Amino acid sequence: MAEHYSSFERGGRRWLFQRLTAVFLVGVLAFHFMLLHFVNHAANITFAGTQVRMSQVGYFATMWLFLVTATFHGVNGVYNALVNQGLKGTQQTAIKYLLAVAGLLLIAQGTRVAVAMTNLV
Repeated sequence: MAEHYSSFERGGRRWLFQRLTAVFLVGVLAFHFMLLHFVNHAANITFAGTQVRMSQVGYFATMWLFLVTATFHGVNGVYNALVNQGLKGTQQTAIKYLLAVAGLLLIAQGTRVAVAMTNLV
């Protein structure tokens, strides 16, 4: 039988955050599909409608949290996949910081776009 191996420490914070963000992402993705694919069909989505939705504080906060959790989930998943493949030492440290900077830049750019989509600017 194959031995269990994971770069996550059982009971560690990264392990817990990976699972919590997965649950949040599934819920918000279901909300997204329901609202933008079933309630409003894709052909009816307009820039003006997006501005109206993004100008609502609750919707904006939900979409911003979606951005942050998806970024963390993805970056953390890629990092741990690389560690599971044998990444060690200086390369592991360099990749960790490179992914962290890339994640922060993605969140910054996503926040800029989200704010630009509101009627507030």
